[in-house]
Amino acid sequence: MKFEYVLLGLLARRPYSGYDLRKWLETEGQFVWARAHHSQIYRKLAQMETDGWIRHEVDAREGRPDAKVYRLTPSGHDVLLACVHSPYEPPSRFQEIDFLARFSITAPLDKEAAIRIVETELDHRRAQIAKNRNRDRTLHYEDPLPELDQDLDRQVHQALHELGASAMDRWVAWLERTLHRLTEGKPVQ
Repeated sequence: MKFEYVLLGLLARRPYSGYDLRKWLETEGQFVWARAHHSQIYRKLAQMETDGWIRHEVDAREGRPDAKVYRLTPSGHDVLLACVHSPYEPPSRFQEIDFLARFSITAPLDKEAAIRIVETELDHRRAQIAKNRNRDRTLHYEDPLPELDQDLDRQVHQALHELGASAMDRWVAWLERTLHRLTEGKPVQ
């Protein structure tokens, strides 16, 4: 998911200054988007304004520098909805920022599209589990380095598999709960 769609999704909620967008991304938005440097935010806002997706008004502030407050334009609204309704392709790794950003933007704008995203992600992860959970994970060694501790290597490999399997199971359980809440009309927690 492109960063500009995250910004459009935030501006769908309310007008924001660049500073307020950065503060939101650093706190509430830390699970929606990886750290965004303030220069990246301002560059994207400038490009989005050039593209006609947003506009700004100057908010005069006494004793502080004036702030540009950004709002969606009708064109930005259309671009955001096109993103919301575009097909979702699950990334190879689960819990990627792409799903989290896409879901957080889509759910409040189109519940049915959010359901499709969760179903797609859930189907993909279940298929990954079916394909990989019980595969042969035997490590094979041929002329390993003398320092390589094969027993420890096997233990670490097994521990990492257990960690990954557990994390995947928690992810699938969260997707299942979220899908149930979306389809039963209960709020997503």
